[in-house]
Amino acid sequence: MNLIFLGAPGAGKGTQAEIVCEKLGIPAISTGNMLREAVKQGTAAGLAAKEYMDRGDLVPDEAVIGILKERIAQDDAKNGFILDGFPRTVAQAEALEEMGINIDRVIEIRVPDKKIIERMSGRRVCENCGSSYHIVYNPPKEEGVCDKCSGKLVQRVDDKPETVLSRLETYREKTEPLKDYYCKKRKLISVEGQEEVSDTAKLTMAAVNAKL
Repeated sequence: MNLIFLGAPGAGKGTQAEIVCEKLGIPAISTGNMLREAVKQGTAAGLAAKEYMDRGDLVPDEAVIGILKERIAQDDAKNGFILDGFPRTVAQAEALEEMGINIDRVIEIRVPDKKIIERMSGRRVCENCGSSYHIVYNPPKEEGVCDKCSGKLVQRVDDKPETVLSRLETYREKTEPLKDYYCKKRKLISVEGQEEVSDTAKLTMAAVNAKL
């Protein structure tokens, strides 16, 4: 089964993608990781993308989809995959289709903006080892200090409320049309994100297995 996971930053789509991957035995493919891996391996598409990345430019859709085709041709993706972070626009979704990459269904994880801002602004990351915490949901034993290495915990710029709000606005602008696109194709299923990861996971698996 070939799936796309949609969701605003902080909605938990990455976590849900990992859970579904484990249950179905298929890989989660993150665009950023995929690009870095293709460059590292020196594939033709990876070398083409590297030129843009070295200049600090966005990698064009055609190059990204070329790398995606290389990635999903690998053995671990023969029974399906989950795309996390791609497509982000209708143009990218159309390009996927034109290149013959069939998507079975699109799962949207929905969480209210207020809850996302609360979740993300409470995140703290260790400056030293990168471990992640949350002041409400996953606090460290000692405030401001990493449990693992005693490093200092900081709030990333990306997690500050004003930055989160800006990212949410960008997501709505770019992704709402994408939801309409897949809705018209009868491939979109929305899941309401719950307080507990396991509760969201049950709803997500039900959506994956639902008949369209």
